[in-house]
Order: sequence, then C-alpha cells, then structure tokens
Amino acid sequence: MTQYQPPHINRKLNVQNWWLTALLIAINVGLFVWQIVSGIDISDPAMKDAIHWGADFTPLTFSGQPERLFTSMFFHFGLVHLMLNMWALYIFGNVAESLFGRFYFIGMYLLAGLFGSLLSSYMTIQNGHELLQHFDQSLLPHVSAGASGAVMGLGAALTVLSLFPPLPHQAYILDKKALLMIMAINLIFGFVATGINNAAHIGGMVIGAFLALMWYLSYVSKFKNTLKLLGLLGAVVITGGFYMYCVQLNSPLLPLWHEIIIQNPDIIP
Repeated sequence: MTQYQPPHINRKLNVQNWWLTALLIAINVGLFVWQIVSGIDISDPAMKDAIHWGADFTPLTFSGQPERLFTSMFFHFGLVHLMLNMWALYIFGNVAESLFGRFYFIGMYLLAGLFGSLLSSYMTIQNGHELLQHFDQSLLPHVSAGASGAVMGLGAALTVLSLFPPLPHQAYILDKKALLMIMAINLIFGFVATGINNAAHIGGMVIGAFLALMWYLSYVSKFKNTLKLLGLLGAVVITGGFYMYCVQLNSPLLPLWHEIIIQNPDIIP
C-alpha cells in the first residue's frame, strides 16, 4: 500500500491520523492487562476465565446472554493471540480508517466482528443438532473469542477495494496481489490448523467485503452519503436477520444447552 504523494517521515506514527485504530488497540491491550492482573494465565486462559470475561459460549450466548457476541471481540486467549490480532489491526486499521473515514470504519469493524461471532455460533448450533442425534466429542460447543473476525473484515474490505480502479481522492494505492495473498493464506491456514475459528474469519470477511463494495459504489454514483448509510443499515439488517435465524434454529437445543450448563458448574460464572 503506497500513497500518491511521498509520505512524511514517520507518518504512520502520527497517531491523530488513525487514533480510532489506536484506541481499539489500547482497549484490547488494556483489557488483557487487567485480566492478567486479576490472575488469568497470560499464555493459556482457563475456559472458566474466558467465559467470565465475556467469551462467546453458545449455550450461554443463545440462552439469554447475546451480549457475548460483542464482548467476545475484546477477549484473547493469551499473549500470542493478542499480539497477532493487534498487529493485524494496526496494519489493516490505520489504512482502512484513512480510506473509509472514522464513522464508516468503526461501523465496519464492529459489524464484521458481530457477524463473525454469529457465524461461529451458527456452526456450533449446527453441530448441536448433530449432537442430538449421536454423541461426538468434537461436536461439543467450544469457547471462542478474539478480534480476528473484525480484523479480517477490514482486510477483506481493503482487498475488495483493491480490485477497483483507485478513486481520485484515495490516499492509498492498494496492492491487490499482496492483499489477496494475505487473505488467502489466512483462510487456508484457518482450514488446516487446529484451534482457529475460521467461521468467525469468514463471517467478518463477508461484512467487510459488502461494506467496501457499498462504499466504493457511493463514490462512483450520485448518492454518496445515501449509499454509505444504506451500506451500514444493510449490514445491520443482515446481522440482525441472521441473529434472529440463529435464535430460531437454536430453539430446539435449549434443553441440551441447559444440560451442559448444569453439568459444568465449575466453568459457568
């Protein structure tokens, strides 16, 4: 990613140009430090600690605690997990914030993260239906958390934007090959490696790509602000509609989730 004009020295260290990204990083790091001070293992948090701090656990998320879809975006499973996500957030975030504007950027980040959490829960709900038919340890619900869904949403948005001719006012020329390669590597790694929530990555990418397309169309049409607003509202509707679908799909599993909660009193706060 390069600029049309030669960059000033240390431009990326000029935090006022990407202060919202810096704030998101600070919130994530600050919460992590708070968790460590409170006694959580810095490299491998216990399941009960992750749940206590708001991680997504479908039996709880879809049994009256939907806020976990949001809070799970700010919990990380150890220092390495946090560092990888924050580095990616810095790389994608400082560019996305400059390109899309802060209001659109934060909407994109949060909606991508929420939809990523939802798609992850949807996969758990699907596994729950299979679990009702035959017991399989691999189908039991897992705890999930992290900013990667939101971050992958930013990456997907920049990748989609790189496929179109640069706009006259665009501050960065996006490297299409590099972005496609980075996103492909992340997806492939998510499929072949264990312990990676690829559903959250894909969910975030879907929303990021959709919002990037709407943003670009807003600048090549006569309805700049209208299309941007419609893009954000459309993402809200998509996310809300998918949540309602998951609630309906989850309804037959409530007794199963209740049984799991009852059988694990030591991990449920």
